[in-house]
Amino acid sequence: MASSQNIELTAELPDTHLSEALAGDYFELLKPRVMSLVVFTAAVGLIIAPGNIHPVIGIIAILCIAIGAGASGALNMWYDADIDVIMTRTQKRPIPSGRITGQEALGFGVVLSVFATIILGLATNWLAAGILAFTIFFYAVVYTMWLKRSTPQNIVIGGAAGAFPPMIGWAAVTGTVTLESVVLFSIIFLWTPPHFWALALFKQTDYEAVGVPMMPNVVGAHKTKIQMLAYAILTAICGVLPTLMGFAGLAYGTVALALGLGFVFYSWKTYRMDEADSKMTAAKKLFGFSIIYLFAIFSMFIIDRGIELAIGVL
Repeated sequence: MASSQNIELTAELPDTHLSEALAGDYFELLKPRVMSLVVFTAAVGLIIAPGNIHPVIGIIAILCIAIGAGASGALNMWYDADIDVIMTRTQKRPIPSGRITGQEALGFGVVLSVFATIILGLATNWLAAGILAFTIFFYAVVYTMWLKRSTPQNIVIGGAAGAFPPMIGWAAVTGTVTLESVVLFSIIFLWTPPHFWALALFKQTDYEAVGVPMMPNVVGAHKTKIQMLAYAILTAICGVLPTLMGFAGLAYGTVALALGLGFVFYSWKTYRMDEADSKMTAAKKLFGFSIIYLFAIFSMFIIDRGIELAIGVL
């Protein structure tokens, strides 16, 4: 797909001859760092969902969600190989570096997608499998092939793909989508724009070089930072909803409130950041804290559930 900026990508991809890729190269195609977040949030959705699931089935469900997330990553790398070879943070990925061909990555992603969806459906239920299939389609087609190169709202809309995993975990146990699982989805969905736009602020030249219309490149840093602050506030509010709705306890709510205030604080510091600061220190700190925020708040769901069970035993 051509860039909306009509910028010619002058770098050439490596030859598409049959590669001699190692297992580690294929593992890298799965975007393991992103996969770790997907696995964790999906596991939280599965653990805190009402009802019971056999531990073996639960493990199979999480593995299927992990494989599905990895398949999405492989398909993303296959399609984005033309810009990955130019951007400094992606040049060492398996396809741009010539370790794996595009055709191999495409086949790998498609096979894993089908495998993960079918096994999840057989092991749990077809609602969970359907959401997983839609998530893979949304990330690989709607976000990667359409939104990413056509609109500065790419991250806002495309962020839904990363927000589905806890809903899939919840559905694997309950066979339903409830308001509680929608709240889990919403926390990640609202968190995504300030998280990725913080990265886009200090990687602005990379996105400009390949014509990807990230928000800072289209509307400027100032307007982007205003939107980041607004989304951070919404994330903080959404983060305490589980306690207000009664499916998380006071311990969770207290930590979620503190983390939300921290997220807003770092977003405010980024908003106040001097745009002449070439190091983008505040944006980098926000990016780092945003990762801590999401892992910590979903960890609290498990801790809170453990406290609830301990009280029940006593």
